[in-house]
Parts: sequence; structure tokens; C-alpha cells
Amino acid sequence: MLVVSIGLSVLFLWLAARGVELSVFWESLQECNYLMLIPAFVALVVGVAIRAVRWQLLFAPATRPPLAAVTRALLVGQLFNVVLPMRAGEAARIVVLYQDAGTSRAESLGTVAVERLYDVLGLLLLLLLTTPFLPEVTWLQRAAVLAAVLLALAAMAAVVVRRYGARPVRVVLRPLARLPRVTGAHLEGIADRLVYGLGALHRPRLAAPGFLLGVASWLVLALSCWFVLMAFDLELGYGAGVLILVTTTLSLVIPSAPGGLGVFEAGGVLALSAFGVYESTALSATVVLHAFTVFPVALVGAIALHGHAVRLRSARQAS
Repeated sequence: MLVVSIGLSVLFLWLAARGVELSVFWESLQECNYLMLIPAFVALVVGVAIRAVRWQLLFAPATRPPLAAVTRALLVGQLFNVVLPMRAGEAARIVVLYQDAGTSRAESLGTVAVERLYDVLGLLLLLLLTTPFLPEVTWLQRAAVLAAVLLALAAMAAVVVRRYGARPVRVVLRPLARLPRVTGAHLEGIADRLVYGLGALHRPRLAAPGFLLGVASWLVLALSCWFVLMAFDLELGYGAGVLILVTTTLSLVIPSAPGGLGVFEAGGVLALSAFGVYESTALSATVVLHAFTVFPVALVGAIALHGHAVRLRSARQAS
């Protein structure tokens, strides 16, 4: 699978760079107003902070972990998403939150599943709302269809969870009881905690803040992208920030090398081409945006991981 991911990254990187003139590419990088990255960074920090609060609020009040632990786990997860392929950070943050706050891994998995669903729905909603301010984009109708399908699936999942509780999950997990050291009681506990973590699917008090804060985070992160585009004096509106955020984020669904190398660049060039931006300039802006979103996240995530390791070591020595 790793070979396939790297191969796809190389393919998309070639697609993004095949028509680029290196002289124009380098000239655009040299003329970039890098001071605009300061407000872009502030918006990025605010967006990540909102996402941390959103993840915390997806947990039921009775088992809700502290915000500090949730934030650390989220930052470590983003680090692993950058340095490893296949969105490995999602598993990493679940483990870190368990080690830091004792939160059930199955319950955390449920909240992460809801989070991912709300993320895609929020992105597509934002895209559809900004459509009147965007140039003609041929795949917007497909995005609308995808949003409708996801909404229907979310509604079906909510009905199933609300009506049947953990029973469907128990049926799915039952064959795992044949594995060594895995008991039926253990699997029932996992099913119960997983469904408990899916509470934001059918509990309005959890769903409303979870979805709305997700949309708010996308609005702020789109603002961050827009500031990066302004650094290249492209004279594009906020809608360009939304479109490049949508295309680069959704492109990361494609299996790729660590950090989404290649697919991110292809998504950014695709978004800016809709505004008539010259391909060489579009690639330079996308490369800066990619670096801007990767390196700060990796640095802060590494600091959070180091702090987590220190706390674990201290706890073991104390015990």
C-alpha cells in the first residue's frame, strides 16, 4: 500500500508541475510578500484551537476529557498525519488521549468518525454557500451530490444508532471473539463505548456545537489560505481561499506520501486554475501554502509529543 501511495503522489506531482515554467515559478516565490504569512499563521492557530474545542465537545459530558489533553492529542495526531502516510495520525491521537486522560479508545474512535463526517459535510456546505462568488467549476454539481449522499448516510446512521444502540456493532465484532485473549464481554464493552462515542450523530446537544464549530474552523482556515494567496498579489476574493481549502483537503483522501505531497499540489493548482491563475504562479502559491500548513504543524506536534513522552516517563517513575 505504501508503494501505491508514493506512486500516486509522484503521478499527481507530475500532473501539477508538467506545464510549469521554472523561471516564472521561482520569480513568483521571490516576489511573494512573506509578511502576509503572519496573519495567515494567526488564523491557522485560531482554526486549530477551534477544532480542539470541537473534538472535546463531541464527547458526552460524563466522559469528556480535559481540553488540554484533547489539544495535545490533536497536535500529535496532526504531526503523524504529516510524517506518515494513510492518515496514521487519527490512530495516534486516539492512543495519546487514552494515555493522557484515560479516555476509552473505542469512544474516541466514535468521536473521530463523527468528526470526519462533519468535516466533509461542513466543507461541502461552505463550498455550496460560496458558489455564487466563484467562477464556473465543473465539479460543483458532483460536490452537491456527494453532500446529499453523505447527509443521507449520516441520517441513516443516526436512526440505526438511536433505535438499535450497540447491537449492530456487536454483530459486526462478534467474529473477533475467535481471536486469542479476546472475549465476548470485551467486544461488547468495545461496541458500547464506540456507540457512546457516536452520540453526536443523534444527540442534538452534541451534534449542533460539533457541526457548527467544524464549519467555523473551516471558515477561519479558509481565511488563512486567503492570506497566503494575498501574499502573491493574486487579487482574488475570499472564495478563492475557500475553494483551495476544499480541493486540497479533499485531495488528501487519495492515498499519498507523507504530508500529502503531490496530491495537495495538484488540488491547489486545480483550484487556482478556475480563477485563471497562471499554472506556474499557481504552483508556487500552492507550494508555499503546503509548506505553511505542514512545517508549523509538525513543529508544534513534535513539541506536544515530546511533552507527552516526558509526562508518561514521569508517571511510570512515580509508580
